Amino acid sequence: METHITFLGTGTSQGVPVIGCNCEVCSSSDPRDNRLRTSILLSIQNKNIIIDAGPDFRQQMLLHKVEHINAVLFTHEHKDHTAGLDEVRPYNFLYKKPVDIYAELRVLRALKREYSYIFSSFHYPGIPEIVRHRIKNKPFTIDKLHILPIRIFHNKLPILGFRINNFAYLTDIKSISTTEKEKLKNLDAIVVTALRKEEHIAHMNLSEALTLIADLKPKKAYLTHLSHRFGLHDIEEKLLPENVYIAYDGLKLSL
Repeated sequence: METHITFLGTGTSQGVPVIGCNCEVCSSSDPRDNRLRTSILLSIQNKNIIIDAGPDFRQQMLLHKVEHINAVLFTHEHKDHTAGLDEVRPYNFLYKKPVDIYAELRVLRALKREYSYIFSSFHYPGIPEIVRHRIKNKPFTIDKLHILPIRIFHNKLPILGFRINNFAYLTDIKSISTTEKEKLKNLDAIVVTALRKEEHIAHMNLSEALTLIADLKPKKAYLTHLSHRFGLHDIEEKLLPENVYIAYDGLKLSL
């Protein structure tokens, strides 16, 4: 069962380049240093599953010609991961059905606050049509596709990563328990946040990400949710262990 992965965005909450910044990364002519907000597309069993729909969602769908989506999984409620929810409307119009979204109860409640017009008793024509599915830190399925949530922490905020087959995605991670690490054995590939080289209160830095990768021992690892302070792609990737790569927007993998 082959899984095709497209990195739709690999940047932090501000994206790269950052507004008003003239640093060498923000000024780089290497397209791999331009990063939309973090999101990923998994294509498996004729299904397209998006993890997080941030403010660049419309642009990402157009760039990659994503003609249908079967589900959107939300890791947590921060705007750089949820601000594109309204843009599911074209899929409603095309396929005459709602889009399924999956999130924890706290995140579903946050979406209801942020998008109150979707859930109003007055059903305004043309609003996004969605079906909410509450998930917990327990396995669930989407049309027989098995998905294993991973409990991770974004500073003190409990959020979710996901494992699908032998692929795992851990964005915005700062810490993970030993128990949850057990869910991440025997991976072909893992994606992990590595915000920058300096310490950060809510995200793993490069050193912490590499320590986690060395502990989990996946065949390959990819770094995402990178800020302009991480460094230039061409320089920094050469310094990484041979099984660790810097993800970039548009990178495609097949597992």
